[in-house]
Amino acid sequence: MTSSASQPSTAALAGNPLMDLSGLAPFDAIRPEHITPAITALMERAQQAVDKLEADQAADAPATWQNVVETLDEGTEGLSRAWSVVGHLNSVADTPELRAAYGENLPRVTEFWAGLGQNQALYERYKKLAASKAFQQQTPARKKLIENELRGFRLGGAELPEADKPRFAEIQEQQATQSKAFSDHVLDATNTYALIVRDEAELAGLPEDVKDAAREAARKAPAKEGEARDDTPAWKFTLHFPSYFPVLQYADNRALRETMYKAHVTRASELGPEYGQGQAEWDNTAIMLDLLRLRREEAGLLGYANYGEVSLVPKMADTPEQVQTFLAELAERAHPYAERDLRELREFAAAELGLAELEPWDIAYASEKLRQARYAFSENEVKQYFPEPKVLAGLFKVIETLFSVHIRPDSAPAWHPDVRFFRVESAAGTLLAQFYLDLYARDGKRGGAWMDDARTRYRRPGGQLQTPVAYLICNFTPPSGGKPSLFTHDEVITLFHECGHGLHHMLTQMEDLGVSGINGVEWDAVELPSQFMENFCWEWAVLEQMTAHAETGAPLPRALYDKMVAAKNFQGGLMTLRQVVLAATDMHLHTDYDPDGPQSVLALSRAVNDRLHVLPQPEVSRWINTFSHIFAGGYSAGYYSYKWAEVLSADAYAAFEDAATEDTLRPEVGERFLREILQMGGSRPAIESFRAFRGRDPSIEALLRHSGMSETAGS
Repeated sequence: MTSSASQPSTAALAGNPLMDLSGLAPFDAIRPEHITPAITALMERAQQAVDKLEADQAADAPATWQNVVETLDEGTEGLSRAWSVVGHLNSVADTPELRAAYGENLPRVTEFWAGLGQNQALYERYKKLAASKAFQQQTPARKKLIENELRGFRLGGAELPEADKPRFAEIQEQQATQSKAFSDHVLDATNTYALIVRDEAELAGLPEDVKDAAREAARKAPAKEGEARDDTPAWKFTLHFPSYFPVLQYADNRALRETMYKAHVTRASELGPEYGQGQAEWDNTAIMLDLLRLRREEAGLLGYANYGEVSLVPKMADTPEQVQTFLAELAERAHPYAERDLRELREFAAAELGLAELEPWDIAYASEKLRQARYAFSENEVKQYFPEPKVLAGLFKVIETLFSVHIRPDSAPAWHPDVRFFRVESAAGTLLAQFYLDLYARDGKRGGAWMDDARTRYRRPGGQLQTPVAYLICNFTPPSGGKPSLFTHDEVITLFHECGHGLHHMLTQMEDLGVSGINGVEWDAVELPSQFMENFCWEWAVLEQMTAHAETGAPLPRALYDKMVAAKNFQGGLMTLRQVVLAATDMHLHTDYDPDGPQSVLALSRAVNDRLHVLPQPEVSRWINTFSHIFAGGYSAGYYSYKWAEVLSADAYAAFEDAATEDTLRPEVGERFLREILQMGGSRPAIESFRAFRGRDPSIEALLRHSGMSETAGS
């Protein structure tokens, strides 16, 4: 192991909150100055475990589960846990000091893990373990873990010639650094932009709660340095989704919509400064090319034709060609529906809104007006029935009913006052898991929504059971004016989605780190539980219990619910093609695109869009420059997995529909889903878990029916 940091003294580590994470992380005590000393010491501790395994291999010692897997897990878990905490804070509580400390240690940590993947002695220890007689007596879960580790060594460069290993490790380090820079640029461009409106007449059409939030944001905004605070009425809009999207959806002011749209789609691009996002060095164009070059080189060193092939080795899909065929078939099925969606939208915009030419910043606005005209309700009307406390209670009730658990408030130090903490208990009151819930958008917090593991279920060598802990992160509108936050129905769906990931992590019964929870689950199957949970957001028995009007307290009216269901697949063709374009662009970039050729990444994205979509990609749009999923989020050559897993999730949910009498909250089916999918974690191939639950292979028909793109879908 190499390190640029000197070893910290015992005194320097005394009281360092990152050194002991056996319990819950003391987020209220962690400071940027703690990071480097702790990571340095924990890397040294991890290296000692590696040294022990290397010595055992040199001595030709027998390879056992205890002296290979447990030794490595115990030695490296502290580093893994501490670095996970630091990475989490970097995502949800960004400060210049934290960013600097994270950036300083990122290359060192990346180098360490890359070195493990290339370590020939470790590889030989695992091969020796797999070849031992004891391997045959291991549980299927442990066999799967060892096989996964061997595959990981091969993909980590362990079989490379020694002359190539330094370059391979350098590629991993450079990718980590560039991915972080990509993410930082998106965050900075998003945080920097602010549009101040001082004439309320310009905000015609915006819902009152949106204006209230903008007014509150303006009040909290600090005065510019050297200027007196201006306390005249003002409304502040940002590029965080809860602020910018309602402008596109509801603002009658077309110029305001255009301003916000262009600012949003040019983030982290060469056009960013032109649209108020600050610095030219936040342009991600060069970083995208660098990452694609690095991934292409990595694939070549490993003996693959392209990075798409590398990405698919641990996934359900076999080849990039299979993925592209899947996407093309889905696009073909969706195309006539998308053409109809677009034709209807253009005709409505021209006839009813006076928009002879439908511009990109008109689409969300015209779509909302068409939705209201066709189904006689607006998203804002629905939003009034989803106050946060009622939504959370309804969500927890679904989980408790399906999986026979209890969710109760708990307490733990957190990184922000808005964060809440809960515990999940069995029916008998045994602690199963805990989770943090961080719901609101704010500066310094990465956009989007995600689940991450804070701690994994693990039976330690001494017999102690470590229970799992999850982070559930969203970016919803915070409460204002003393009233609870109101969620759109789409936000409710997002919350259910992330909780599905959380359940996969928290309800596992696996006790070995490599296959516990989502660990070891194929990437294109990991979205199965999350997308499965979304379906319950459309069930009357669920919504009736989780809604209460913000003013009257009345539950969602059945008539309004029926309209929502009728509108469920509104513009479903267009939305499907959008996801197909994202996935196909990703796969093309990582298979047949030449980053040193004449075609730019932007041009490639446009070419894919022109081939598959019915909506042209706007000239001003640089959406690819903020495609964090594939350039900073682990979905490179894997974005297709959302649609791939949607086939699995729709078919899985059909089992609940088949068993339904009055509703789909069927505990007996939920128990089977828990047993065969959630509890199994990554202990067996995902297709085997699906077959065990469903009794057969998955079918695409349920997805097409749920999406309104089949003959049996209904009107």
